[in-house]
Amino acid sequence: MKCHEVDYEIYGDDMQIVEVELDPGETVVAEAGAMNWMEESIHFETRMGDGSRANEGLLGKLINVGKRVLTGESIFMTHFSNNGSGKSRVAFAAPYPGKIIPINMAEIGEDILCQKDSFLCAALGTEISIAFNKRLGAGFFGGEGFILQRLRGDGMAFVHAGGTVIKKELRGETLRIDTGCIVAFSPGIDYNIERAGGLKSMFFGGEGLFLATLRGTGTVYLQSLPFSRLADRILMHAPKAGGSRQGEGSVLGGLGDLIGGD
Repeated sequence: MKCHEVDYEIYGDDMQIVEVELDPGETVVAEAGAMNWMEESIHFETRMGDGSRANEGLLGKLINVGKRVLTGESIFMTHFSNNGSGKSRVAFAAPYPGKIIPINMAEIGEDILCQKDSFLCAALGTEISIAFNKRLGAGFFGGEGFILQRLRGDGMAFVHAGGTVIKKELRGETLRIDTGCIVAFSPGIDYNIERAGGLKSMFFGGEGLFLATLRGTGTVYLQSLPFSRLADRILMHAPKAGGSRQGEGSVLGGLGDLIGGD
């Protein structure tokens, strides 16, 4: 199925929003709960599946639902369609600080693999499925696990990532990366997990026990702040049970407690 040709504009810096412009009859598919606002002629419907295969039948839809359950995503996707007579817009935002990456699927070979929670929205006709990692090491120790999201199509797709996003073009090179910093990569790139140096480096280097290795030719998107790393820092500095705090300066922390009434 040929994807709908949608226009878009991205707003903001660290808390970005993508506004998608739809011609009459065009549709964009999004993860449940990603929508921020929509104009009057936009109508939405929650469905099982991405709608890329019009005649897949009930069995095909149930198989796709099972795949989404494996990735931890909602079994439903929301379809936003322009039922009016002129152009109309609908906007989507990521659930945490970072960047929205617009990907023209036609320019990267109509196929890309990404983290299982990075997909935001895409033009109708984009197939959103899963891909199993065939390497045991990558499955057990990689930040991606055995399961990656796979996007196929020739239209626009939007994924989100934490912090700053870097796009790299590999031409037969090898790139070693913290496992959580990978956002997406083209299927022609070989993905594996390798040990992070010697035993001392593994346990005391602070970079984790394993690093991801990407080899080959293709496109790679990297993020500077994986959500897991952000969540760990927040939990580290969160108040403990009983109201005590960790990591604050003794003088300023005490002053803050007085101001706050503690």
